[in-house]
Amino acid sequence: MAATSPGDAPEPLPKQAGYQIERDIAVGRAVRIAGVDEVGRGSWAGPVVVCAAVPRPGFPDPPAGLTDSKRLTAKRREELAAVLPGWVEAYAIGAARHEEIDELGMTAALQLAATRALEALPMAPDVVLLDGKHDYIGPPWTVRTAIKADVHSASVAAASVIAKVHRDRLMADLGRDYPDFAFGDNAGYPAPAHQKALAALGPTPYHRLSWAYLDNLPEWRHLRKHRLAPDPLDGEEQLTLL
Repeated sequence: MAATSPGDAPEPLPKQAGYQIERDIAVGRAVRIAGVDEVGRGSWAGPVVVCAAVPRPGFPDPPAGLTDSKRLTAKRREELAAVLPGWVEAYAIGAARHEEIDELGMTAALQLAATRALEALPMAPDVVLLDGKHDYIGPPWTVRTAIKADVHSASVAAASVIAKVHRDRLMADLGRDYPDFAFGDNAGYPAPAHQKALAALGPTPYHRLSWAYLDNLPEWRHLRKHRLAPDPLDGEEQLTLL
């Protein structure tokens, strides 16, 4: 086996999100930045949710431990979600329903949810900082994408946590009438209890019927919806458990 040097190892991710990306964007000028992140892209049921969070001028220290919501326990997410609305200058949430995802595809659904969030802010941001490498928002917004922004950027991390907690609560509410699916535990992702209930009972009124999971369920395959034009994000992360 070839020897490795310290330079070969990936750079460790920070435990606390900061403002490096925001400061790079705002060099020498006053810029209002909205950090944007989504949750629910790979879920089999429910909406995709996008949050836009605007940090206060001067970039005040973020709450301790703020980072990507997926790196936090449910308890810590709830704790942060309780303080983040008072820490940011403003935030707003937008969603695209499961019917809209089926009709439009994930790319357009993400754009729709993000646009709803951004337009709901009390002030228009100068720059939108978006987690990931794909700009699914586009004009008229000025968008900067950054991989792992939900780890490095305090504004995107705040959006990540707020969106995750909001959607988890929503899915728990939707699942009260469908206890076998355990949406309160899996938020619509394909956990074992969810898959077992789906095979036995079929989709709930909140399931995405354009998702490929239906192809593997002979009894319910006839419910599968197909769009004329394929979407490059269709099926992405469909088996991710969050």
